[in-house]
This record gives sequence, structure tokens and C-alpha cells, in this order.
Amino acid sequence: MFRQAFISILITSTCCADIDFSKDVIPILVESCLKCHRKEYKKSDYKLETRALALADEIIVPGNADKSIFIELIELDDSDDDVMPPSKEEPLTAKQKQILRDWIDEGASWPQEFVLKMPPVVDFKRDINPILQKLTQEEREKIKLWITSGANWPFEDDPNSIVLTRKIRELIISTSKETKESEMNGYSSTIPESGSPYHMAAVPAGSFTMGSTKKESKHKPHEGPVREVRIDPFWIGKYEVSWNEYEKFMIDGGRRNKNGSKKFPDPNDKDIDLISRPTKPYVEMTFGMGKDGYPAISMTQHAALQYCKWLSIQTGHFYRLPTEAEWEYACRAGTKTAYSFGDSAKDLNDYGWFIDNADFQYQKIGKKKPNPWGIHDMHGNVAEWTMDIFSKEGHDPNSLDNPWIRGRDLYPRVVRGGSWNDFPDSLRSAARLPSAKSWKLQDPQLPKSIWYMTNTQWLGFRIVRPLKIPSAEQMELIWNTGVDHDTLE
Repeated sequence: MFRQAFISILITSTCCADIDFSKDVIPILVESCLKCHRKEYKKSDYKLETRALALADEIIVPGNADKSIFIELIELDDSDDDVMPPSKEEPLTAKQKQILRDWIDEGASWPQEFVLKMPPVVDFKRDINPILQKLTQEEREKIKLWITSGANWPFEDDPNSIVLTRKIRELIISTSKETKESEMNGYSSTIPESGSPYHMAAVPAGSFTMGSTKKESKHKPHEGPVREVRIDPFWIGKYEVSWNEYEKFMIDGGRRNKNGSKKFPDPNDKDIDLISRPTKPYVEMTFGMGKDGYPAISMTQHAALQYCKWLSIQTGHFYRLPTEAEWEYACRAGTKTAYSFGDSAKDLNDYGWFIDNADFQYQKIGKKKPNPWGIHDMHGNVAEWTMDIFSKEGHDPNSLDNPWIRGRDLYPRVVRGGSWNDFPDSLRSAARLPSAKSWKLQDPQLPKSIWYMTNTQWLGFRIVRPLKIPSAEQMELIWNTGVDHDTLE
């Protein structure tokens, strides 16, 4: 309650503060107005590179937004032919409109010497071709092939990212009370940003037999070799992450670069504003299957991990995806059978949603019986991301102590649990599924989005909180393991 009240006070005080021209206004004008209203653009008579030009003909009346034509035009209905920006462009948000209105009411401050300029544009003939001419034909062909295959640029180390992660870890250390397994209990909490509840089940430390043998019906070679694995204690989501929890992270109303960084960062930004967040989705992400109480779907492994980081900074607990071993340990819940309820798929209808009973879409979370540890939907509904890479050779027989199988390749990564779109054998405790590039087939963007798996309307995730808090460097590695870069050793 205190944290929510504090956030409410912070938001209220921010809304009432004076508008800063550099921080608040310039980004809106450059992003949404300057493209058409500048000297180089002949089709528009109104220019706003300088304050004198912007105030001409009472388009902007300092101190009186109601008399400013500028405000009248941006506040028209988005379908109006005269609305600014034009309806074919991305509309201003309600918050941006309010910023511009407040700015004008406060006097439309604008340093006389300041000139608005468009961000630099890279011209192929002028800027790129001279560089290509210095390369060999073979090198140029490699670059051309790279571009046509998606131009996937590796993430570079961001010194600001580790600084933020260290701050998050300090918060986690000061907030987390449990230091021993005997102090762990299941708990429910609320996400401050969305007000949505989420629920965690405590999972004790222990050992279990991971994988399946040839004796198990529908066994696959990559589900072996069977080996005894030791797992440290952790908490795991009782349910798959729902749209109620995830949507506020996915759509925050702010402008984001393709890598999820804030488009116009400012020294005064709150830490949570600097968390990498998805760009706006270009399709309706529930695909008409329902939102309230249903599992969130179609996110990349990277998006799921950034959600965990976003949740961590709000709650003061370290969240991540489960490793593959943790997932199977929690799914089995002390059992050694094909499913957590036994070996017979005939009983699956009571415990999971699959192709025979799901009506060809996902279902609300928690409607089926839980496993012996009180965890719901481990079999079916939506398949779930884990942290590990996938090997066709199966499990590493030498990784026995809290295994997390890492690697540089983004594909394939391991998905577990099966989904509403699968037959019973894919819902077994040991069943594994490798991710693939084809999961982004519907995405028209080049390069493909790092946030959305538009072909996987059956894929979601659940969160894990380990008892042992890792170092800031390990947190950074974990939260960024879902991107294609060269820092994973």
C-alpha cells in the first residue's frame, strides 16, 4: 500500500510540475511535427524551426492554449481530415497533447537562439556507397546477404544497463527478507504499475530424475539421457503470466527504439522508464481469443526476460524465466510418471488444456486441477519459455547441479509444457520443443522484431524467483540472454 501511494504521489507531482521545453516538448515536435513543418518541406506554409516561426499568425498564443490554433488542430478527433499530425501518421497520445497544452499555457518557453532540426538521415548514395566501394566484391555480397536475411544487429554492451542493474540489485537486497529455505512460503503480490495480482508457489530444494527413458510412451531421443539433477530452492508462478500482468509492460504509451530503449531518454527519467520495453505491436496480440484472465502470448524469450526485469524493479524481488531443469522439477512435483498426475493421458482432461478440449484456443489460467505442489497449467494451455538452449543430442549428462545450458545461438531455445494446440504426448513432463525462426513468419518487419513471435499464438511463460540472489553481472547476463549477441561465454 505504501509503495502504491508513493507512486501515486510521484505521478501527481510530475503532472503538476512545470513543462520543460528541452525534455518534454522538443521530442514531440521533432518526432510528430517537424517532418512537414520546416523550410525544406514546401507543401506546408506553417514552419516551426524557431520560436518566431512557431508563434506566427497566432498559431501558438503564449499563455493561452484555448486560443492557439496549434492546440485546436492536435485535439481534433483522430479521424478528422484536419487533425495534426495527419491521420496517416502515428497520432499523439493524450499525455503528449496535455504536455503541449500545458507548455503553451505556461508561456510557450523557447530559447530565442534554439533551432529545431530533423535527426540526421543516412543516404545510401552519399553515405553508404563510398564505404562499400572500399570493400571486396565478396565482402559486399556478404553484407547484401546479411541485409536480405534480416540484418540482425548484435546488441552492444551498454554501460548504463549494468549501472541500472546494480541499482535494482541494491533494491532487491534491501527488500528481500528470506535468506533460508525454512523462511520460504508461497505468497501473493500486486504489480504497482498495473495493479494486477500475481501468485508464487514455494519450491523446496531437492534432486530429481530429469528426462525420460525409451520405456515411456512417445519418448523422444532428445529427452535423454536421464540423469539425477540437484536444484536449489525457488519460487515459481502458480499460473502462467496473464494479459492482466503483461499488457502494461507491453504497451506503455511511450516511444521506443526497436531495441526497446526509450526514444528520448532524459537524466530525470525514473529507473523503471529506462527498462527496455516492446515497441508497439502491429497486430492485436490476443488474436481475438480473450484478454481478462487469459495467458499472455506470442512474446520472444527476450521480451519475457525484460518483463522479469520490469517486474523486479517494481517489487524488489529478482524474477527471471525458469531454467529447463527448474521447470521440469516444478512440473513433476516429486513424481516420476509421464505426467504429474500419472502415466495415463486419459486423465489429462482434468489437468490441462490440449487439442481435444480447448476449443482451438487458449483458456483462462487456473481452471484445471493443479499438480501436487499447487501449480496450475504446467501441462498445456500455453507452452512456456525456459532459459536454456536446445540441443538435438539431448541433455548434458555432466550438468547435474542447477544446470542452465547457455549458448550464443538465438535458435533453438527450449519451450516446455505443450499447449492448447498440441496432442497429449507434447504435454508430458519430459517433453521439449525447440524454438525456430519460422515463429516470426507473419512479422513483415526487416529486421524481424525482437519482441514478438507472431506465429506462436500458443506460447507464453511463467516467472521464477530464486532464493539465492545473484550478482549484478549475473542478473545482467540472465536478463539479456534472449538476444543474439556475442557476450555469452
